[in-house]
Amino acid sequence: MERYEGLPEPIVRLAQHFGALPSIGPKSAQRLAIFCLGMPEQQVADFARALVDAKANVRFCTRCGMYAQDELCPICADSRRDQGLVCVVRDPRDVLAMERSREYKGVYHVLHGVISPMAGVGPDDIHIPQLVARVGSGQVREVILATNPDVEGDVTAMVIAGLIKPLGASVTRIAHGVPVGANLEYTDEVTLQKAMEGRREMG
Repeated sequence: MERYEGLPEPIVRLAQHFGALPSIGPKSAQRLAIFCLGMPEQQVADFARALVDAKANVRFCTRCGMYAQDELCPICADSRRDQGLVCVVRDPRDVLAMERSREYKGVYHVLHGVISPMAGVGPDDIHIPQLVARVGSGQVREVILATNPDVEGDVTAMVIAGLIKPLGASVTRIAHGVPVGANLEYTDEVTLQKAMEGRREMG
C-alpha cells in the first residue's frame, strides 16, 4: 500500500481509493484527492451521488451483455440497428471503441473475457453459450468476430467459429488492420473501420 507522508488520514484514504483505479499512480492519486478538497461541497456531493447511482442502477443488457439501465442497452433497443449482424467483442470498452467509428450499424455480443487455458478460463466461463443460443434462434445472419488480434483473442475466435458455423450463420473475422497484440479499446476509429470493412470469412 502506498504511503502518503505528511497528509491527514482522510486525504490518505481518498488517495488510496483513487490509486486503486486503473492507470492511476500514487502521484496522480494524491493530486486527485487534493483537487477534490478544493471542489465546492455540492459538487463533491454530486460526484459521490453519481458514483453510488451508477453502481446501483447500471446492469448488463440481457441480450448482448453491454452496460444498460433497463433490460436492453440503448443499442439493442434501437430499431434502426441491424439485429441480424452481430459483432462479438471481449468487453464493453470494445463496444465503445467500435461505436466511435459511427459506421457500424449492427448490434453486439460482449463475451466478458476470452478463452485462456493458462488462466483456467474455458468457453463456458465467458458468454459463448449465450452467443450460441442467440444465433441458434435463427435471427442472426452474420457474426463478426472482433476479439483482439492476440493469441487468446484468436483462440476465442476459432472456438466461436467452430460452434457458430453449423448453425447456418456466416462467421467473419475483422481484418488485421488492427496491429497484432493491440487492444481494440485503444485503436483509432479509421483503423477499426478499415478492419471491419476488410473482414474475412472464417474457414
